[in-house]
Amino acid sequence: MKQPGGAGAGMSRRTFLAAAAVAPLIVKAGVLGRGGETPPSERILVGGIGIGRRGQHDLGWMLAEKDIQFVAICDARRERREAVKQIVDGYYGNTGCAMHRDIREFLATRTDLDAVLIATGDRWHATASVMAMRAGKDVYSEKPSAMTIAEGQAVVATAQRFGRVYQTGTQRLSEANFVAGNELLRLGRLGQIHTVRAHISGGNAVMNKAWAPGEPEPARDEVDWDEWLGPCPWRPYSSQYIKGGWRNQYDFHTSCIGEWGAHTFAQCQVALGLGDTSAVAYEYVNNASGDGMVTRFANGVKMVLQQGGWHGSCGVRFEGSEGWVACADGYSRPEVSNPALLADYAKLVQDYAARTGRALNHVRNFFDCVKSRQLTVANPVMMHRSMSTVHAANIAMWLQRNMTYDPTKEEFVNDPEANRLRSRAAREPWQI
Repeated sequence: MKQPGGAGAGMSRRTFLAAAAVAPLIVKAGVLGRGGETPPSERILVGGIGIGRRGQHDLGWMLAEKDIQFVAICDARRERREAVKQIVDGYYGNTGCAMHRDIREFLATRTDLDAVLIATGDRWHATASVMAMRAGKDVYSEKPSAMTIAEGQAVVATAQRFGRVYQTGTQRLSEANFVAGNELLRLGRLGQIHTVRAHISGGNAVMNKAWAPGEPEPARDEVDWDEWLGPCPWRPYSSQYIKGGWRNQYDFHTSCIGEWGAHTFAQCQVALGLGDTSAVAYEYVNNASGDGMVTRFANGVKMVLQQGGWHGSCGVRFEGSEGWVACADGYSRPEVSNPALLADYAKLVQDYAARTGRALNHVRNFFDCVKSRQLTVANPVMMHRSMSTVHAANIAMWLQRNMTYDPTKEEFVNDPEANRLRSRAAREPWQI
């Protein structure tokens, strides 16, 4: 970087060059990649969009990766920007984390970034992902990664058109205990699979459409309310939404089905080898949550939505003619119908890693693919197809009737009302 006044202001060019010739060349070991550090030329530069409590978990996992450098945060809320900067600067021992408020300015000016972590609320995931990929960034997006079927289609099309690497944050696809359960199914040890069960969270599938009471809008630098809303319909500012009250709001959330189903539907579909399709039939259940809904895939396997059945969150259970396996958060190993199914647990996991070449670390899998340009374990197509199953289940609950869905045409069969719910109008200027 040039100094004011040219090379060595205050001394002649000849004197400057002579001094440089005899001065010892001192380069930090990290610059050369010594001491286990990755040289700057090989580091992946990462920025963040909308990092709150959940996003800080992702940020912590990313900072631990030696070949990445987190350099900038963009958030509509000042307190969130400052909190992330404090974490990042504290980790690196410097003041280098830049702060941005406007996502358009952030993506346009940060041409140095290789990738972005998107950890906003549900409403922004797909829009921010599409904007970032158009700007040449690879994307790690928290789940649920699309609010509608049309948004999922846009993410897939953008990743393909711009050649971007994309990972959705369904991290259980990269955890050993869940991987072992998937391998039991894949290897045929459970026999003919007839039923899988997917955990959904507590709450309602039919969400609130009423506005919270309006409050005076804060200064734009404190909370950029227009940017916080993004593609959602305008409504008056309310601190309730800012504090997490956006959940169970139709404009902002994917319901109790999407909250955990974004994880568990993906887990079930990947295990079944159905990551490139969606369920075809949805049986409406007369309750508020969708608990007990039966969905079916074209191969006849049924997936049952359940709020209970595990002693942990985000559980799945696979049932076949020869036995069953179940896993959820907090399980050190899967539970099985017969202990012999897991006699070679460690080998199951090792063989999966060797066969796929994937790290059992979700962010590491993403960064490996940023370098190799290979598909991630939670790639755009898998995200979109499993989220389409989420959206179709929601629509069946909203319209209170059974649904038939054609995954090839990506439309409901003979149901114009349901088909209109495959997309939502986006507010200007946030259309994608």
